[in-house]
Amino acid sequence: MWTLLVAFLLLFTATTQAEGTRAELDKLIDREGKTPPAWFKETPLNYPKSLDLSWPMKPPPGWDNQKNVGQFVWDVVNPNPSRWREGVKLMHHLLTQHKDDPEKRERAMLTLCHMYHNLLEDYARAAFWCRAVGVEKDPEEYARSAVLLAECYWRLGYREEAVKLLAKTPPGLMHATLLGSLGEIDRAIAMALEETNDDSTGSATLAVADLCRLAGRYPEAIRHYQTVLYINVLEKPLPGWLIRNRNRATASITAIKAIELFDPKKVADGKHVAASQGYEGPVEVTVTMKSGRITDVAVTKHREKQFYSAINDTSAKILKKQSVKGVDTTSNATITSEAIINATAKALAR
Repeated sequence: MWTLLVAFLLLFTATTQAEGTRAELDKLIDREGKTPPAWFKETPLNYPKSLDLSWPMKPPPGWDNQKNVGQFVWDVVNPNPSRWREGVKLMHHLLTQHKDDPEKRERAMLTLCHMYHNLLEDYARAAFWCRAVGVEKDPEEYARSAVLLAECYWRLGYREEAVKLLAKTPPGLMHATLLGSLGEIDRAIAMALEETNDDSTGSATLAVADLCRLAGRYPEAIRHYQTVLYINVLEKPLPGWLIRNRNRATASITAIKAIELFDPKKVADGKHVAASQGYEGPVEVTVTMKSGRITDVAVTKHREKQFYSAINDTSAKILKKQSVKGVDTTSNATITSEAIINATAKALAR
């Protein structure tokens, strides 16, 4: 099956000719993308027999995660790490099955791109499938995926290629967040501020606050978080998005104040537990300290569904930095990642 997919893609994908680091990047992505992961052969093709593999572009009304492919991926695959590889295998199967349908083929490729990136953190293969669709050639048409591809380049060690691609990509919050992770804080904040001109939900203001916090500009961050708290709407009861964003802002303010109190040398050995607001509810974190060092950060309770790789990724970043200062959130799971950072700050400040 894999050989068929690669041969088919070669008919639609032009070979990139380049020199230097770009040539090395192209070679890496090409090699990994055309090679199945080590686990691929042993992973079963496992899906409900009731699943409609015809994969209509518009599923019938109602929600049925045992029939509709997209809903199966959303409800069953994404929230269950044990199913992630099976989900990728299913997408490869659908890509083969619909090889003569351009729309479904493109949808399968984009889904593979996001699965390899969001779930498995396999950035070379994620980049391969993004390129196969033509994301790099038309970043305006595929703006969200173009930002994801730029992140792949950065994660693979090619920052300048990431910056070049972002320069061709339309502005937006996801774009600004990645710029912040790349260290382009002033540009990132300016871009996010543009999005606050019509920010009735507070999401853009939260993004600005998060970027200020990432840069260590805590007074600015608190000011923007407080702006979210003062958003006024006439709806009664308050809409869920406003309650969620207010809770996020409050949790982040608390975490910033906790950071100021945190001195690892004064934290007792043992396990320290705290929780902070995630997307679906509180995210509980247990932080283990020994001799003034963080030895483990474990998410012990949560109700998050679309958390992707944020749980392991964010914990690893905190361990590496031995702090929550300057830890950027995981793309596509920002709220869960932010909750882990905030809960860790609270646990250590106690």
